[in-house]
Amino acid sequence: MLRHVKRFRLTQNPKADILSGLTVALALVPEAIAFAFVAKVDPLVGLYAAFFMGFITSIFGGRSGMISGATGATAVVMVGLVSLYGVEYLFAAVLLSGLLQITAGVFRFGKFIRLVPYPVMLGFVNGLAIVIFLAQLGQFKSAVPGADAAAEGAEGGSHSALDALFSGGWMHGTEMVLMLGLTVLTMALIWGLPKIPKLGTLLPASLVSIIAVSLLVIGLDLDTKTVGDMASVAGGLPQFHIPAVPFTMETLYIVFPVALTLAGIGLIESLLTLTLIDEMTDTRGRTSQECVGQGMANTVCGFFGAMGGCAMIGQSMINIKSGGRGRLSGITAALALLAFILFASTWIEMIPLAALTGLMMMVVISTFAWASMRIMHKIPTGDAFVILLVMVITVVHDLALAVIVGVIISALIYAWKSAHNVWVTEGYNEEDAHKIYKLHGPLFFGSITKFKSLFNPANDKEDNIVIDFAHSRVWDHSALEAIDAVAMKYAEAGKQLHLVHLSSDCALLLKKAKDMVRINTIEDPHYGVLVDYTRVLGREA
Repeated sequence: MLRHVKRFRLTQNPKADILSGLTVALALVPEAIAFAFVAKVDPLVGLYAAFFMGFITSIFGGRSGMISGATGATAVVMVGLVSLYGVEYLFAAVLLSGLLQITAGVFRFGKFIRLVPYPVMLGFVNGLAIVIFLAQLGQFKSAVPGADAAAEGAEGGSHSALDALFSGGWMHGTEMVLMLGLTVLTMALIWGLPKIPKLGTLLPASLVSIIAVSLLVIGLDLDTKTVGDMASVAGGLPQFHIPAVPFTMETLYIVFPVALTLAGIGLIESLLTLTLIDEMTDTRGRTSQECVGQGMANTVCGFFGAMGGCAMIGQSMINIKSGGRGRLSGITAALALLAFILFASTWIEMIPLAALTGLMMMVVISTFAWASMRIMHKIPTGDAFVILLVMVITVVHDLALAVIVGVIISALIYAWKSAHNVWVTEGYNEEDAHKIYKLHGPLFFGSITKFKSLFNPANDKEDNIVIDFAHSRVWDHSALEAIDAVAMKYAEAGKQLHLVHLSSDCALLLKKAKDMVRINTIEDPHYGVLVDYTRVLGREA
C-alpha cells in the first residue's frame, strides 16, 4: 500500500541527500544554460530559474525527492513572446503562470491527474526518455548546444526534439572520438561503481564519475568541450525586479495565452513526474500541494528575472537513483547551484560536457520503460496504440499535446468498448403477469443505440413490461432521452412500462417516463446523473 509523503520531512538520510543534491546541481548547469539559449534569454536567467524552482518546490512542493528547474517543455513556449516583445514580457507571463498554478492548487485541480490512464503514462515516460536522449545529441556538435535550436525555433516555429538529428554541425575525427569515449567512460563508471563492494555505497556513482572524468581531462589536458564553452556561469545574487511592462489590458492580452500555456504544460509535466516517482518509491505525493509549490516558484521567478520552469524528470531520476529521498536533496541542489554561480564558476566551467552527457544517457536508459515494448503484443490493441501515439507526439511536438491527445483517445476507446457492453436478460413474473428485462452495463451517449435496439414493443406479447436497472447505471442526459424514447414506444403500443431501481435523480430528470418509475427508497440506488440540472428543469418549467 502506498504511504503518503509527510508534508515536510527534511531528510532521513542527510549524507545521501546532500551528495545526490550535489550531483543534481552539476547536471543542472548545462541544461539550464541550454534551455536559456532555446528561450533566447541570457544564461543567468536560466540558472536563476533552476535555483528558484528547485529551492522553493523542495520546501513547498507536494513531494520530496523531486527536482524542478528550467525545462525545455516550457522554454519552447517562451521563444515567440521573447522574440516579439522582449524578456520583460516573459517575466510577466511567468509571474502570471505562477498565479494560475497556485489557483489550480487551491481549487485542488491537481487531483485530475488521476484521470491520466496508465498507457498514457508509459507513452509519456518513453517519449520523454527519447527527448532527453535527442537533447544530448546536441553535445556532439561543434556549435554551441541550444543556439541553433533557439534560432530555428524563432524563425521556423519548429521545436521538435527530432531537430537535433537533422540540423547538422556534427563533430568529426578526433573531436568526435574523444567525446564519445569520455561519454562511454562516464556511463561505464556509473554502471560499474555500485557493483564494487563498500565503494559502491560510499558515494553516489554519478558524482564520482563526473569528478573522475573531469580530473582525467584536466590531468591529460584533453581538448574536449567543457561547460565553460557553452557560457559563463559566473554571476551575482538575483535581484528583485518587477517586470517592466505596461500594466494595461493590452499587456494582459499579450501575456495571458502564454501564461496559460506555461501553467498547463508545467503542471502536466510536474504531476506526471510526481506520479512516476510515487510508483518508484512506493509513496504518494500531494498533487494539489505540488501545484501550489510550482506556482509559488514561478511567481518568485517572475519577480527576480528568471525564466521559470517545472519538474524535471531527468534530474529527478538522477536524484532518486543517487539516493536522494528527502527535501534536503532538492534544497542542496538549489543552494549548490547558487554557490556555483557566486563562488565556483571557474571550477564548474572546467567540467567536460562528455561527463554530464554520459550521466544523462544513463538517465535515459533507466527512464525508458523497456517492459512496455516487450508486452505490446500482450496488451489490448487500443492501449498499445495509445502508448505509441503519446511517444510519437511527445518527440515530434510536445508533452502537453501528447498527454491531452492520449487522454482523449483513451476515453474514446473506453467509450467505444463500453458502448457494446450493454445487454438484457429476460424473465417472467407469472404472479403479476409481467415480462422483466434486466439491463446490464452502463447507459450513456455511446450505448443508447444498442439500448434502444434491445426493446421492440411489437414482439412483447405481455401488456406489462418491467425494465430493471439494478445492474446498470444511467450516466448522462443522452441516456435519459433514450429511456424516454423507449417509454414512448411502449405507450404508443398500448402497453404499460414499469421502470425499477432507477435513482431518484433519474426519475426527477425524465420527462415522459417519470410516472412509470416505481419508487423503492430502500433498494433504489443513489447517484447523480452527469447532466445540467438547471437547463433540464428550466426547460420543463
